[in-house]
Amino acid sequence: MMASRTQNPGIQAPENDQENQQNPVTTLATTPWRRIERLSLHLNPFSSNHYDLSHQQMKMLICAARAKKIEVKVVELSSFMRGKHRDIQEQVFDYFKSRPELQTPLEISKDEHRELCMRQLVGLVREANIRPFKYVVEDPAKYFAIAEAVGSVDMSLAIKMGVQYSLWGGSILNLGTKKHRDKYFDGIDNMEYPGCFAMTELHHGSNVQGLQTVATFDPLTDEFIINTPNDGAIKWWIGNAAVHGKFASVFAKLMLPTHDTKGTSDMGVHAFIVPIRDLRTHKPLPGVEIHDCGHKVGLNGVDNGALRFCSVRIPRDNLLNRFGDVSRDGKYTSSLPSISKRFGATLGELVGGRVVLAYSSSGVLKIAATIAIRYSLLRQQFGPPKQPEITILDYQSHQHKLMPMLASTYAFHFATLHLVDKYCEMKKTHDEESVGDVHALSAGLKAYVTSYTAKSLNICREACGGHGYAAVNRFGSLRNDHDIFQTFEGDNTVLLQQVAIDLLKQYQQKFRGGSLAVTWNYLKESMNTYLSQPNPVTSRWEGEDHLRDPKFQLDAFRYRTSRLLQSVAARLQKHSKTLGGFGAWNRCLNHLLTLAESHIESVILERFIEAVRSCPDEGSRSALKLVCDLYALDRIWNDIGTYRNVDYVAPNKAKAIHKLTEYLSFQVRNIARELVDAFDLPDYVIRAPIGLQTAGEAYSQYTQHVGF
Repeated sequence: MMASRTQNPGIQAPENDQENQQNPVTTLATTPWRRIERLSLHLNPFSSNHYDLSHQQMKMLICAARAKKIEVKVVELSSFMRGKHRDIQEQVFDYFKSRPELQTPLEISKDEHRELCMRQLVGLVREANIRPFKYVVEDPAKYFAIAEAVGSVDMSLAIKMGVQYSLWGGSILNLGTKKHRDKYFDGIDNMEYPGCFAMTELHHGSNVQGLQTVATFDPLTDEFIINTPNDGAIKWWIGNAAVHGKFASVFAKLMLPTHDTKGTSDMGVHAFIVPIRDLRTHKPLPGVEIHDCGHKVGLNGVDNGALRFCSVRIPRDNLLNRFGDVSRDGKYTSSLPSISKRFGATLGELVGGRVVLAYSSSGVLKIAATIAIRYSLLRQQFGPPKQPEITILDYQSHQHKLMPMLASTYAFHFATLHLVDKYCEMKKTHDEESVGDVHALSAGLKAYVTSYTAKSLNICREACGGHGYAAVNRFGSLRNDHDIFQTFEGDNTVLLQQVAIDLLKQYQQKFRGGSLAVTWNYLKESMNTYLSQPNPVTSRWEGEDHLRDPKFQLDAFRYRTSRLLQSVAARLQKHSKTLGGFGAWNRCLNHLLTLAESHIESVILERFIEAVRSCPDEGSRSALKLVCDLYALDRIWNDIGTYRNVDYVAPNKAKAIHKLTEYLSFQVRNIARELVDAFDLPDYVIRAPIGLQTAGEAYSQYTQHVGF
C-alpha cells in the first residue's frame, strides 16, 4: 500500500492529520510529502502570501506544474477522428460557404425559415449534386456523415433532409418492394416528390400498435380507403406536411372485409403511400385535410403539419407490401406468422432514424463543447493580487463542468461511429442476430447521447456567462433545435425500456444455454466473474496505474450492469406474483432505466478503449488514453454510491478515484484547445464569435455581429 501512496503523492496524500493518526503506515508514507509540499510553497509561482489557496487547490496546482503536457499533433488526431467520409462533409461546408445567401440568419420568421430550408435542400441536391438518397442505399455511413455536416449548417435542414430521405424515402426502400422503388426512387432523389412520414397521431406516438387511423380494403374497386375515425387519430407533427409535402407514408391498421358478424378483420399496422397534394397545382387532394402545427420551440425551418383523412381512396399497389400483401380478391399473405412479428419487422427496418439522431447529436455536442472551451480559454477573470488575471478554464469548477463533457464528446464520437458500422453491416447481411443487436444498440445510444447532449448544451451556455446568452453565439438555437431529439424517433424513456427488455431476454437466455447478442459478449464470456462477490483486496487498490487500467474500468462498468440486471430480474419476479407483469414492470421502472443506461455506458467505454488501442499515432493515442480515463473515472465517481453499497470500492479507493478524476480534468484542460481543434470544424461552420479558432478576432467579430 505504501507504494501506491507514494506513486503520485500529489493525488493521493491524505488531507488531514486525523487520517494519519488512524493509519500509521500512511503517516510514514506522507511525512516526506508534507515537507516537500512546504518547500514547494516557497518555490511555486502561485504561492503568494496574499493568494489564499485551499490545501487541495495548492496540491492540484503543484501536480499540474509537475505533469508533463502531452504533445498533441492536431492534424494526426483529426485524421484519426474524422474518418473516411470527411470529404463529403467538406463538400457540404464548401457549398454553403460559397452561397452565403443560403445561410440561415439569426432573425428569421417561421414562414421564411421554411422556404429557406427548402431552397437549401434543393440547392444541395441539384446544384452541389450531393445526393443523400443514393447513399441511403449504397453507403449509409456517407449519408450519416452528410447529415452531421448539414446539421451544423442548420439543424432544421438536417431534419428536413432526414424526413425526405431517411423517413419518407426510407419507408419506400425498406417497407416497399421493387415496384415502389421503380416508381418513386428518382422523384424522391431529385426532390420532385417531397414527402412525409405520417406515423405519429395526436393521441398516440410511441405506442405505434395503438394507432387508430384505418385503411380498409374495398374488393369492388381494388382500393384501400384511408380514414381518420376521430380527432385522436389525426396525424400530428408530420414533417413536410404543412407546406411542401406531396406524398405521405401513412401508418394505419389494415382492415380486411370478412363474411362473419365482425365485418372486418384487423391485420395490424401497415404503411401506405397516400398522395396528399396535386403534383401540378400543389393543392390538397379531395378528402385530405392539412393544417399547420404552428410555431415550435425550435426547428422552425421544418413545416410540421397535421393530416386528417376522410374516405381517401388509394390503389391496392400503394400498400408497402414487403412484410404483408393483399391480393385482388382480398386475401392476406405474409412470410411472417403473426401481427406482432410483422410489426417488429416493420419497425426494425426504421432504426436508421435512431442511428442518425445519435450520430448527429454527438456532432451537436462537438460544436457546443468547442464554443464553450475556446471561450473559456479566452476569457480571463480574477487572479492573484497584482498579477494578471487567469482564464476561467483554469478554475477547478470550470474544469469540472467542461472537461468530463469533452471526454464524453470523444466517447460518443467513437460509440456512434461503431453504431454506424454495425448498421451498415446489418444492411448488407440482414443477419437476424445483427438486426436485433443494432435495434437495441441504436435505441440505447440514441436515448443516452441525446439526453446527455441536451443537458450539456445548457451547461455550455452557463459556462459562457452572459455572452452565452447572445443568440449570435448559438447556444440558444442549438439547445432549442436539439431538444426534440429526446422525443422523436422514439421517446428516450421508452427506448431505454426497449434496451432493458433486451437485457432481460439475454439474461434468461444465458441460463437456458442460448446465444447472446453481440453487445452482450462480456456477459457471455465471464458473467460468473461479474456476478461474484467483490474481491476485498482489489476493492482497496488505489494506485494510479490500477485506476487507469482499462481492465479495472471496464470491469467496474460491467460489474455494475450485471448487479443491476440480477437484482431487477429478482424484483420483477417477486412483484409479478402480486402485481402482474405490467404492475411489476412499473414498480421497477426506474431500476430498469438505470440498468439500460449502465449497459450503454459499458458499450461506450468499450468502444472508446478500442479506439485508443487502434490509434496509430503515439501522441494522439496518449491524448485519447487520458481522455478515456477521465470519461471512465468520472462515470464511476458519479455513481460511487452504487459501488460503495456492495463494497466493490472501499472508502480509501473511492477517495482516490475522486482525486484522480480532478487531476485528470486538470491534465485534459492542458490539451483542451488541441482536442477541440481536432474536431476539425472551421470557423464558418462554428459561426459563434466567442468560439472562433482565431481567438484574437473573437471580440471584434462579436461586436460587429451586434452592430457595434
